Amino acid sequence: MTKLARKLRLFDFFALAFGVMVGTGWLVVMDDILLRGGPLGAILGFTAGAFMLLPVAYIYGKLVQAIPDAAAEIAYTARFFPPIISFITGWVMLLAYWLTCPFEALAAGRISGYLFPSLNTFELYSLKGHPVYLPHVLLGLAITVILTWLNYRGIAASARFMKWTTFTFLTLVVIFAVAGVKHGSLSNLHPLFSHTPLLSVLLVWQIVPWLLSGFESVGKCAEEANPDFRERDFSVAVILTLFVGLAFFWFVILTVAYVAPARALNFGGPFPVAVAFERALHGHWIVDLLMASALVAVLRTFNGNMVASSRMLFAMGRRNMLDHRMGYVHPRNRTPTVAVVVVGIGTAFAVFLGQAGLVPILEVGAVAAAIGWMAACASYFCMKHSTAGRAAAVFGILMTVLMVLVKVVPIVPGHFTRYEWMAVCIWAVIGAAMRMSASRYEKISPDIESAELPMRTPESRDMPSVGP
Repeated sequence: MTKLARKLRLFDFFALAFGVMVGTGWLVVMDDILLRGGPLGAILGFTAGAFMLLPVAYIYGKLVQAIPDAAAEIAYTARFFPPIISFITGWVMLLAYWLTCPFEALAAGRISGYLFPSLNTFELYSLKGHPVYLPHVLLGLAITVILTWLNYRGIAASARFMKWTTFTFLTLVVIFAVAGVKHGSLSNLHPLFSHTPLLSVLLVWQIVPWLLSGFESVGKCAEEANPDFRERDFSVAVILTLFVGLAFFWFVILTVAYVAPARALNFGGPFPVAVAFERALHGHWIVDLLMASALVAVLRTFNGNMVASSRMLFAMGRRNMLDHRMGYVHPRNRTPTVAVVVVGIGTAFAVFLGQAGLVPILEVGAVAAAIGWMAACASYFCMKHSTAGRAAAVFGILMTVLMVLVKVVPIVPGHFTRYEWMAVCIWAVIGAAMRMSASRYEKISPDIESAELPMRTPESRDMPSVGP
């Protein structure tokens, strides 16, 4: 059986996970973050949120070391729970990753349309009052084709792309921050809290899990680690991604707040941060720089989520949870080409839904990620660990249950509307149909069986302990 190419090193795993974590969200919701908490409230809220996620990140690092399988959450739950639990976990995690691809493809059109208003023409139709423009769709389709081709070629090409775009993105962010600091003022940082200190921190804290998710994507490429890769570096990559993401948000929060007070951001529009910087610096060039960094972020996040979603689809095909052809590995490129192409085709179709059509499904995707984290924590709890390890798992389970409840309980502000529940039902029906169509391949072949990687335990003399 042809296996996936083993090319990835520590920085490759970090670039992948950081790409999944930090896209264009920081630019789009920065005004909301500062209005929720104020500069200091936002910093403290992100810090509290990151430390809340630390036990989950710790658990993922240990799980990837113990079970280095592209199936990730599917493989973790398969050790301790019935097959249906593994399938549901994999299916919802696939939704969480894949949906980001068409959303980022459409974001490229929005950003380009902001820089070049002539692209906001040739309206095809509108959904929920939001127009879908032909140039936006064509740009999204072009990016989809290019990144699908890049991932078809192999993980090495995709990893190089992630490294260069990560470096370029961080460089552009530093440049715009340095330029902004010269025109800022400490007085803009006041008031430090937008509400009472505790309320300000809590309002920011509740959105942090969605903005710092992505560290768990390291496990989706665990089988593609370089043969010389040290197993403990899986944990390093996971924890590093979480803390670099936290440092990134500290950096941009302080920069934006220093340049523009929160009230200057409260005027509406798709990119209030860009407008605020333009007014503060009295030049349009800073907008071009910001939008350039956003476009690079789009490509990074799109590619990172395409890698993660294609590996999830590949793993489900390899385990006969879906059509077995999804588990095909190209003999020369040594990449799951069928899964990559299917993700690309699905993304291309989803682009036509427009932003308004994708937002309700993205809300479901956020909850799907929390369900995946919950399943991973529950699997870790079932392993034989010390009291500290089990305590981390229990904390992770409680936190992820809370994340789900705030979206599904009707009395909580921001809960699911009928559109989100419709998306849940549609995705469940699609999953059930695909699962039934693959049922004739349920009997595991020798190749599929070999995909089951042994769990490494402390009892294995040549394997590291997965305990804390």
